[in-house]
Amino acid sequence: MKPSRPLFLIALVVVVALITWAVLRSTYLSLPPLPWTAVPTLLLLALGEGFTGVNVLRRLRRKRGEGLRPEPGRKPPPKPLEPMAVARMAALGKASAHSAAVIAGVFGGFAVSLASSLDKPTPRHDFFVSGGTFLAAAVLVGAAFFLEYACRVPKDPDEEERDRGASRA
Repeated sequence: MKPSRPLFLIALVVVVALITWAVLRSTYLSLPPLPWTAVPTLLLLALGEGFTGVNVLRRLRRKRGEGLRPEPGRKPPPKPLEPMAVARMAALGKASAHSAAVIAGVFGGFAVSLASSLDKPTPRHDFFVSGGTFLAAAVLVGAAFFLEYACRVPKDPDEEERDRGASRA
């Protein structure tokens, strides 16, 4: 599995926003008002993925050579993660980043489509809901991208030294 590329995620947001904008030009009047419930849901998902990313990063980047017994007055080192669990977390991060990019595109398209109708109460409400949902989805993209980054296995110190030596030659 290759890591997500930020330019691909941005392109996904833009393409989905353009499609949503084009569709809403003819169908907006038949839609019910947008619910605000997606904003806290996306923010809670982002919080969970960010917390998981920090935990995974801390556990994967623990110092090598640490014994099982901590020094007096220090916390014990974190337990290592199972490789399959790290792979699943990386897949979760990638899937969340792509899904949140699509959600951001849909609600970004809504916001762009409604920007010209802010003088009416329902489109104004939908504009602010879609803008908030767009921002929450962007936060989730960032948290998912961080989770995916945190799942990268660090190089061994010996391997890093070999890479430095090879680049000098």
